[in-house]
Amino acid sequence: MNVMEDSYRKRMNLGQEGNALIQLIAVNAVLFVILKFIYVIYIVVPLRPEAYYTNVFNWFILPASLQKLATRPWTVLTYMFSDQHVFRFIANMFWLWSFGYILQDLTGNRKLTPIYIYGGLAGATVYILSYYVFPHLQAQIPFAALAGANPAVIAVAVATTAVAPDYRIFPMINGGVPLWVLTLIYALINFSSIPYGDSGAYIANVAGAGFGFLFIYQMRKGNDWSVWINNFFDWCHDLFNPYRKIKIKSAKDEFFYNVSGTQPYRKIPNITQKRIDDILDKINQQGYRFLTDEEKDILKRAAEEEDL
Repeated sequence: MNVMEDSYRKRMNLGQEGNALIQLIAVNAVLFVILKFIYVIYIVVPLRPEAYYTNVFNWFILPASLQKLATRPWTVLTYMFSDQHVFRFIANMFWLWSFGYILQDLTGNRKLTPIYIYGGLAGATVYILSYYVFPHLQAQIPFAALAGANPAVIAVAVATTAVAPDYRIFPMINGGVPLWVLTLIYALINFSSIPYGDSGAYIANVAGAGFGFLFIYQMRKGNDWSVWINNFFDWCHDLFNPYRKIKIKSAKDEFFYNVSGTQPYRKIPNITQKRIDDILDKINQQGYRFLTDEEKDILKRAAEEEDL
């Protein structure tokens, strides 16, 4: 790892602007705090705590009933950011941080949020279908609802493992523990309470895991399902950002090569700030491993010039 790559990773670790992992955890945490604050108000006023679930919380979680879903379609998204159980919320954020950090290290910054959303949507779809397909669940349709980030987080976990199952964590322990071992531990913890929990919720978790694997499988085949989501987020960001930078390409910026005097027919990449920024953007979007040899050479020479 050269100096330029190392400095890039440090900026990301410290909360680089647009860091998807920080944003996902922040959205989950903010909504959790808001819902808890409203719950406390219902208790202090005093109002019946049951009224909170009827008047507030039920409008954020995913109902199993299609009739209810028709009156609150946004819950297919909001449920994966809404939770009432403190320990489950903390556990989900811990696992999201653990796997999300590795996923960003391997694939860049623009795969995590799409995988999270796709996993949550897959879990929501299969959750509702399971209540209409399995007879023993149909009687619970009017009352069943799904809340929490579990399907989305397990999608991130499986996707990360599918990218690099032999990725090593805790290198001080006999050379490191393979990532698939951590994923297995997470899965065992996640599914350990099946006999006592909501069967539909565990089916949703399986759907989220399956979609996480499918996303990486398609990415390896050249089908990047994250493009349209990232384009939509970029459009929203530019729409509400009056100070957005409009890049104007100049002839100087477009000229990336100069000719060496000793070897007149050999092209040597010219180090410009724009060229470096483009390479860092590529690392941010795809990961360092996707750089070409030429781009790695530019970063290396730029790092050497900084040391002079």
